[in-house]
Amino acid sequence: MKTIKIYLAALLLIVSFPVLAQTDKATTKKIVENQDFIFVATTALPMSTQEISAILNKLNSPLASGAINLSGSQYDLVVKKDSVVAYLPFFGRSYSPSLDPDDAGIKFKSKDFTYAKSDRKKGGWTIVIVPKDVKDYQKLTLYVTESGYGTLNVMNNNRQPISFNGYIAEPKKK
Repeated sequence: MKTIKIYLAALLLIVSFPVLAQTDKATTKKIVENQDFIFVATTALPMSTQEISAILNKLNSPLASGAINLSGSQYDLVVKKDSVVAYLPFFGRSYSPSLDPDDAGIKFKSKDFTYAKSDRKKGGWTIVIVPKDVKDYQKLTLYVTESGYGTLNVMNNNRQPISFNGYIAEPKKK
């Protein structure tokens, strides 16, 4: 009976553990070239400040270094040829905060933006997206590996920079 419980616990652990490698090299290259992908954020990495460290310490977080786990959330960046849609959280200091509670986080839809892609020396791509029709200046730099892992750096003129780790995936067909 004890061995059955151990096997069931191991099976549950394996089934619940997320698969991290999302795409193969050919699929990743195709969706980056076609400018049609979703970056799914799994970890937020705000600038390490005393305020964030104090909050994480009060929450008894083992990640007092500032890494915030976002798995299970629906935070993403959708990139298409004609639009960029961002729905990401923000943790850090805002230099000119808004009084609108719906203005929290990194949320925007852009139809007018620049998209610059370049190959990296050791494989993968660097993608720089600069939306021109959003309220604050935003610069999004996405580093993508051939296996689909990515790091997104968000620069804003009214907030501290923040980074996200995650992966890119093909959009779901409707």
